[in-house]
Amino acid sequence: MGNILIFVAIALLAAILIKLFISGGSNDNQALIDINNKITEMKINQLEGLNQSMKAQQEAFGVIIKTVNDNLSRTQGNINEQLGSAGATMGDVQKKLGALAETTKNIQKIGEDISSLQDILQAPKLRGNLGEFMLEDLLKNLGASNYAMKYSFSDGTQVDSIIKLGEKIVPIDSKFPLESFKRLMLAPDDDEKKKCKKEFVRSVKERIDEIADKYINPDEGTFDFALMYIPAENVFYEIIINDSFAHDYEIAEYAMKKHVVPVSPNSFHAYIMAIVYGLKGFRIEKQAATILGELTKIQDKFAKFYLNFTLVGKHISNAYAKYDETQRRAEKLNEKISKLTLEHNELPDETEYIEKIPDGGNSPAPDD
Repeated sequence: MGNILIFVAIALLAAILIKLFISGGSNDNQALIDINNKITEMKINQLEGLNQSMKAQQEAFGVIIKTVNDNLSRTQGNINEQLGSAGATMGDVQKKLGALAETTKNIQKIGEDISSLQDILQAPKLRGNLGEFMLEDLLKNLGASNYAMKYSFSDGTQVDSIIKLGEKIVPIDSKFPLESFKRLMLAPDDDEKKKCKKEFVRSVKERIDEIADKYINPDEGTFDFALMYIPAENVFYEIIINDSFAHDYEIAEYAMKKHVVPVSPNSFHAYIMAIVYGLKGFRIEKQAATILGELTKIQDKFAKFYLNFTLVGKHISNAYAKYDETQRRAEKLNEKISKLTLEHNELPDETEYIEKIPDGGNSPAPDD
């Protein structure tokens, strides 16, 4: 805008000079004064325009600076907040990393202990002792009081544990085929897994046969079933629940046919409670059968009593009929005698006669 005003001033000055040159310079002073005034006025107008423009630019620039400062303040606040959160997060991460490192050390130590335990359990005898120990601990935790470990029958056969329910006992075996199960779990492919599955099923069935033959002995006071305690849930799952193989591989149905019930630590209590309640129901049923038998006997006795009672009633009815008939004959005979004697003779009242009969039942002699 300033350049435009300067250009206008120069053009105006040139026009005035041309006019003066044409007029011959008569009014030079006045023309110069006018030019000076015009130039001064133009300068004033130019300065006012410049001032207004600068003022507007300053106001706009102030608004822009304020906006930038506000944005910078908010950004700085967000950055500080995020840095604080990041610092806290890093602190937590460092703590968790420390705890993770400690946990990793503990896991490594536990892994070493487990490896040592697995080496110890390679011996079947120790593995069986562990199963018996876990079974006894479970029986204690369940509050079972009528149980015994290492129970011996009269023929010398020894079972791991028994539970006494009423007058009978439930034999419990706690051995399990761990080796064949480990081979099944470590099988590298489907063919090897199928082969190991057959071996595992065969081992379990052999154990079931042994339990059924050795421990189910009603002559020794056992029920007609036994429990096969499996102390590992994954082994129990493979025996009972995992049915991903053919029907011939299923063990649960085979065990039920042999009256052997596989149980795990999680299902043991439920099976024992089911047996207890079943035994109570059996006792109630037995007592009900006894009561029914006694009621049948009472019914037979009552039938005999009723038959005798009916027979006595018939005898009484017959006797009363004879009595009534005899009474009528006596009254007729009395009437005939009265006609012959010309005297009316009243027969005695039988009610008065009956009242004179003493408690002993002997009839008094009639009055003369």
